This record gives sequence, structure tokens and C-alpha cells, in this order.
Amino acid sequence: MSPNTLFREFDSRDWQTATDGTVRYALVGLGWWTMDVALPAIEESTFCEAAVLVSGSTEKATRLADENDVERGITYEQYHDGVAADAYDAVYVATPNAYHLDYVETAAELGKGVLCEKPMEATVERAERLVEACERHDAPLMVAYRMQTDPFVRLAKSLLDDGVIGEPVQVYGDNTQPLLEMIPDEEQWRLDPDLTGYGTSVMDLGIYSINTTRFLLDREPTEVRASMASLHPAFEGVDDERSSFLLRFEDDVQFVSTASQRAHEDTQLKITGTEGQIELRPAFHGEVELRVEAGDLSVEMAHAAAGEVDEMREEFDYFADRLLTGAEIGPDGRHGLRDMEIIEAIHEAAEESGLPL
Repeated sequence: MSPNTLFREFDSRDWQTATDGTVRYALVGLGWWTMDVALPAIEESTFCEAAVLVSGSTEKATRLADENDVERGITYEQYHDGVAADAYDAVYVATPNAYHLDYVETAAELGKGVLCEKPMEATVERAERLVEACERHDAPLMVAYRMQTDPFVRLAKSLLDDGVIGEPVQVYGDNTQPLLEMIPDEEQWRLDPDLTGYGTSVMDLGIYSINTTRFLLDREPTEVRASMASLHPAFEGVDDERSSFLLRFEDDVQFVSTASQRAHEDTQLKITGTEGQIELRPAFHGEVELRVEAGDLSVEMAHAAAGEVDEMREEFDYFADRLLTGAEIGPDGRHGLRDMEIIEAIHEAAEESGLPL
């Protein structure tokens, strides 16, 4: 089977139920990710519109709104006061982790849908409060796991569900990047334990391997072992400049993952089964390539060959589709809370001493 045939036979928007309508988003937190990635994705989407930009600075909010043809720019304080609440239907929260709760609580109280960036918060306790706030106000909540809306990831899940590689046996995931080269600021929030939470590498990078595996296998981890180290002075406040962890998933599927914020960039996820293998490499930074080896089937596919793919566009449209039709949300708050519990357990496991050799 050729890659083109395989992809044509798969409905890359198998989730879509809406045919028309628009969801107006307020974007909370105007860092580079929101402005350079999220906003362009909304502009290219089918069901979404950016209606309000929210920042700590009046000047920044209004300037960026004017520059990007967005109707309103307001401050965080105005947002909490309900200013411009009639102008948007849903909120996208992309602030540092430890601030998510405050903005989600306000959105829930205002009766808005919430698309919250991952990880949900800095701690399990705060993530629980976030989920409970949305449940209390009956506010739809989705955690922004864009990998779950990537067409190749969804195709991989379809193949796994069909038993193409037999029974899953083991998974290897890696997500590394040179954070200080990308953002040359040793005071940045991802290195501040009060803002990032349990650490930096597992919270920011390892979560991709964890959640994508949970999604693909439709299984949950039951045991954990871990090891971490921080060597560079900038990582003094966090303990996982380098990290590795082993999870045992249901049905004894073995999962090994590594993550580092100070290493050569690499993203991959490989699932080996009794009859074949599925590999995503690169996997997590927006450019996905899929390889499948099973019996007579040997396929390699890249986003470029399948037409333009924008994971963030798919993510925003997916959530808008759910709001417009009332269909069930896949990566909801309880799903995201489970990742927080897993990450907390990984850090706790790393505190236990290993056996010397």
C-alpha cells in the first residue's frame, strides 16, 4: 500500500461534526507561542475567530490587537472584571503554568469554553481546582494536546486499533531541545519552580511522550521508575535538566522515555508490537513523519507529502467543533489531570535512590 493510498483512505478530520458556525476566542497570555503559532492557526481555521487579546499591559494588548486586526485588546484585570465578555465564546489560556487556574476560574464563572495549555497547572492540587471550577460552572474544558488532533497521530491510532502491528509490547519516546539557545534567558519562567511546577523537562517536554502514548494505546500507566539530574547553574531551581523514566502501562506494555531541556533537539515516539512497528520521528515539534513496518506493509509519510498540516489549527477547530455541536471532548480536564498525577509520580520516583553497580 502506498502512502497516498493509506492517507486517502483515512479521514484526517474524523472528529468533525460541525458544518458551519464560528467560535470567537479570547487569547490569554501574548507570548511568542500565542502570537507566532496560535493566532496564525486561528486565522487559517474553519470555525474560529480571534476576538480579544489579553495581556498584563494595556499598551501591549491594544497594540497587538491593532497590528493583528483583532477587535479588542484588554488587560488581565479587565478580563477578570468581565470586560468584553460579550465579544468572545471561549478562552485560550497560554500563560505560565502556575497562572492557568486564575484565568480558567474566571472563564468558567463567565460561562465560557476553556482551551487550556498543557500541562494544566503547576501542581496536581491546583489542576484539581481548575477541573472542579469548570465542572461546577458546567464550562466545557479541553487541555491543549495538539498531538491528538494531528492527522498522522490519528492515523497511527487507527492502525494500532486495527491491530496492524499486533499487540503493543514496548514504547520509546524522546523529547529534547536546547532551551537556553532558543531563549537565552536564565531567568525565564520555565526555569522558575514557582511558575513551571514540578520541574522543567518532564513538565514541558516529557508530557508529549506520556500523553501521546496514552492516546495511541488507550491504556494507562500503573507503575513508575525515574532518574533525574541538573548540572547547569541555570537549572539549579529545577531537578530535571536531564530525565529518564520507565512506566509500566496496562497489559504490561513497557514504556521508556527521556526528556531534556539542554540537549540537541530530538523528538520521536516508537511503538513496537508483536507483528510490527509504528514510529513518529520527528514527532512533537509540529513536523510529524510516520513510518509503519508490519508484514508486507512498509510506509513512510511526512506532513509535506500529505498537504499542509497545522496541528494548532486542527486543535482550535476541534474544540470549536465540540462547542458548536455539543459533541464529547476527547482530551478533557480529567484526562489532563491524569497527566499531572503521572508527572508528580515521576518526580517522586526520581527521589528514590537507585542501586549502585
